[in-house]
Amino acid sequence: MTVALVLGGGGVAGVAWELGVLQGIADKDAELAARILGADRVIGTSAGSSVAAQITSGTPLEELYAAQLVPETVVIEVRLDAVAMIAGWTAAMRPYADGTAPEPAEFRRRIGAMALAAPTTDEAARLKVHEARLPSTEWPSTDLVIPAVDAESGELTIFRRASGVRLLDAVAASCAVPGLWPPVTIGDRRYIDGGMRSVANVDLAAGADFVLVITPQREGTTSPFGPSAADQIADLAPARVLMIGADDASIEAFGGNPLSPATRAPSAAAGRAVGRAQAAALAALWS
Repeated sequence: MTVALVLGGGGVAGVAWELGVLQGIADKDAELAARILGADRVIGTSAGSSVAAQITSGTPLEELYAAQLVPETVVIEVRLDAVAMIAGWTAAMRPYADGTAPEPAEFRRRIGAMALAAPTTDEAARLKVHEARLPSTEWPSTDLVIPAVDAESGELTIFRRASGVRLLDAVAASCAVPGLWPPVTIGDRRYIDGGMRSVANVDLAAGADFVLVITPQREGTTSPFGPSAADQIADLAPARVLMIGADDASIEAFGGNPLSPATRAPSAAAGRAVGRAQAAALAALWS
């Protein structure tokens, strides 16, 4: 049986929450958690790319989870002006003069143009944050799949070990939220957040027999940039799929700024509770 683990985006809070979910599953069923952590394919988008790189590094899950509870962090504190950022995204997604809506790739090109023009932190400084969070900057033997979006073309780019791109750069590219963090330079191209194509890019798990999707959004969450996780899950049939999303306690833990380091500990704890609660359903689906 081929297993795929899909990890969605969700900021600093999302990283902590996803590690918490995995730790919660391990609390209830260590063998099941080991199977999931040993998935044949791990797909990580945005925050999920950081989690994916961490759990495939060989570092024990307990250590990765515990790191989320430590107040000291390399994460850059950022004041998220969600209203302004969303306004920029909305402007980029305006219909054409005749009222017709642009295709998703055109949406992403417009968002990419906004990201390239936005004043943000230094790209090198941002890379240092990602490097400090990764236990290893070497690609694992696992089929680790990290999606990002080309800022100029709007097209999806898939980074794997065979891509010849540094793992650090791939993770940073997938996490480059437009208008907030700088697009990441790889070769002669610039890349933005893989979540601009889909919040979790679940379709990249196609061909697997069993798929676990962990994404820190409520089930049914949609995105203007592409299909929802639920829509993509429907296309994975006949695979057995379980999606673990955020509950009310998790949403509360994320707060108004999921990019704040202060969300790490409460989000990790909320995710752990969700993982414990979902472990039985996961075991039943697996069997």
